[in-house]
Amino acid sequence: MRQTVAVPDPIDIDEPNDSRLADYVALRDSSLRRHLESEQGLFIAEGEKVIRRAIAAGYRPRSFMLAARWLSSLRDVVGDAPVYRVSEETAESVSGFHVHRGALASLHRETRHTMADLLTARRLMVCEDIVDHTNVGAILRNAAGLGWDGVLLSPRCADPLYRRAIKTSMGAVFSLPWARADDWGSAVPTLRASGFTVIALALSEHAVELDAAAAALAPDAKVAVLLGTEGAGLSTRWIEQADVVAQIPMRAGIDSLNVAAASAIAGYVLRDGRVPRDPIASKRQTTRLAP
Repeated sequence: MRQTVAVPDPIDIDEPNDSRLADYVALRDSSLRRHLESEQGLFIAEGEKVIRRAIAAGYRPRSFMLAARWLSSLRDVVGDAPVYRVSEETAESVSGFHVHRGALASLHRETRHTMADLLTARRLMVCEDIVDHTNVGAILRNAAGLGWDGVLLSPRCADPLYRRAIKTSMGAVFSLPWARADDWGSAVPTLRASGFTVIALALSEHAVELDAAAAALAPDAKVAVLLGTEGAGLSTRWIEQADVVAQIPMRAGIDSLNVAAASAIAGYVLRDGRVPRDPIASKRQTTRLAP
């Protein structure tokens, strides 16, 4: 016999300035949200799929702000958190944009991994001062999708748990280990001391092509690829501390790619080349993907 899930009755709210909706105020104001979310220990998930992935990953909901049409479909994940039922007009007034997915959840923020945890990995993407939330989210998604073990962020990188980063990552931020570097200046030496071959992705007259850097790696190499901030790229200090400087060859007068696109290419070229543990399953997957 199927057990009925008991959930709290939704609470109807019509006034945008109702204090119970404080978690959802001005979601597009990154400066305000950074202060609010850090102070209150929360983050916001947008859309049913992302909300489900956050809760499935163990993040505890504080509350939900839902349009009426989402009450039934999210019933099984609500638990005992309050559910605020609002009109689309109220949701837009509170959040500062048209919430076209109609579903927002506020969840308790957690620090799940440290730099020390990530030093045991084999493949790391390492971000230096990447401040665009969309780029951070895309890098997390690329790293997860290409089989990398985690992402290490310099202290000044954008917040992976900011709504736009979560949305761009398609929830990869909840499943892929990530952490802040303990210290910007010692991050690269610490990676090298932990056995990583550190490859800086940068425009430099001394850079080798990315394919050549990959070919030179030992079969059992641990690899950390450094990705620099939008515009300026990697700092001179990180470039000089790396083992290898590599670049993606460009054509047609274009000197570089967006950092998220570059992370996807580097992630594929530098992926772990070990034989899969289950070659039969791997062959089956390759067959499914064949045209």
